[in-house]
Amino acid sequence: MAWRHVSCLSSLLFFATLLAAFVELCNAGKTSTFIRKKYPSTDLPFDADVFAEPPGHNAPQQVHITQGNHDGRAMIVSWVYPFKGGSKRVHYHNEKTGEKKHANAIVVKYKWYNYTSGYIHHCTIKNLEYDTKYYYTIGGGDTRRTFSFVTPPEPGPDVPYTFGLIGDLGQTVDSNRTLTHYEHNPYKGKAVLMIGDLSYADDHPYHNNERWDSWGRFVERSVAYQPWIWVAGNHEIDFAPELGENEPFVPYLHRYHVPFEDSGSTSPLWYSIKRASAYIIVLSSYSACAKYTPQYDWLQQELPKVNRTETPWLIVLVHSPWYNSYNYHYMEGESMRVVFEQWMVQYKVDLVLAGHVHAYERSGRISNIRYNITDGLSVPTSDNGAPVYITIGDGGNIEGLAFSMTTPQPEYSVYREASYGHGIFDIKNRTHAYFSWNRNEDQYSTEADSKWFHNRFWYAHVQESD
Repeated sequence: MAWRHVSCLSSLLFFATLLAAFVELCNAGKTSTFIRKKYPSTDLPFDADVFAEPPGHNAPQQVHITQGNHDGRAMIVSWVYPFKGGSKRVHYHNEKTGEKKHANAIVVKYKWYNYTSGYIHHCTIKNLEYDTKYYYTIGGGDTRRTFSFVTPPEPGPDVPYTFGLIGDLGQTVDSNRTLTHYEHNPYKGKAVLMIGDLSYADDHPYHNNERWDSWGRFVERSVAYQPWIWVAGNHEIDFAPELGENEPFVPYLHRYHVPFEDSGSTSPLWYSIKRASAYIIVLSSYSACAKYTPQYDWLQQELPKVNRTETPWLIVLVHSPWYNSYNYHYMEGESMRVVFEQWMVQYKVDLVLAGHVHAYERSGRISNIRYNITDGLSVPTSDNGAPVYITIGDGGNIEGLAFSMTTPQPEYSVYREASYGHGIFDIKNRTHAYFSWNRNEDQYSTEADSKWFHNRFWYAHVQESD
């Protein structure tokens, strides 16, 4: 009878091996089965409380800040007066010393079809101390408004820092939930990487620019207190020759200033900053990127400048994803990927973030750089030296979620889900960072997907698990 036991044991081991192989194959990627609503959200009405104008005649509104120079020792403070005559001055002081200073803003305005903007102010506060809380006041008389921000720590390899990740936000009920979830996230993000598609004003008749104003008031509760790093998406283009508007990006470029010249860029649509232990490169998916173009030349010169012993975490922001297994916007980022992906691998970029597709997806470390027009090797392959690609265009906008996915799920796709949410990238030190994605339907602290990152410069020998 002993041989029967041996035979049974061998059979069990054989089937166990098959099962393990099957499970491993199935674990190559996961498509979430989470059930969420399947109808688009709608923009909140103009009289919603999140769009309320501050009290007082001609009070400053739509207050927002972003990093004001390359290394983090300046802040751009921006706001809008509905009417002419508001103060151009920003009064600010250091919480540690109490020393009071001031700076003056430049003022711009624009016309777009049948809309005329308010008086948009941009003031760059310079020579700030690192890791310091500042209070700043704008407006005058009974309309003075005071806010605060904290400057980043001085760049260094082991400086911890936490970024919030939001894309394609809009101004719907779901947008409000996303922003509320981010505000309550226990990781307490210190700055937001906003991956493009802000207001969705162009989804309204005649690109209703009043939706730019309402969006500015909506996000003020966060962006007046911590910097949002801006990326231009397709909904920022506002190119409408049928309305006589032949110049792209007019509302966006008037409203949102960035420190592009500090990184040698010739356009505010692509630039870089250092923040704590991260080096952030912003690219424009809707500007020319082929060889000899300004964006190509800039990035070719920019990447070798990155000092990974000072800022080990190299993060690239685009709007249109280079890897996308949804049937929405499929392969729209392909032209930029073909041109730039080889550099992402060469310079050991840790993470490429995108939006555009209204869903969430995370890839493994992959590359597709062996391809040429004759060799037939145009297949993404596992590459330990390549970035992770994350699509996070799930902020909550008016157009709804992207439910249609390619099947079978590609091997490079680790996790995908069509739900609204936001992400957190929590840098611990030069070698480790923790990423999490939170869907809106869960509690504030619930993570639907997460991953430990091992830095590609300092910890490249480690094969990460998905």
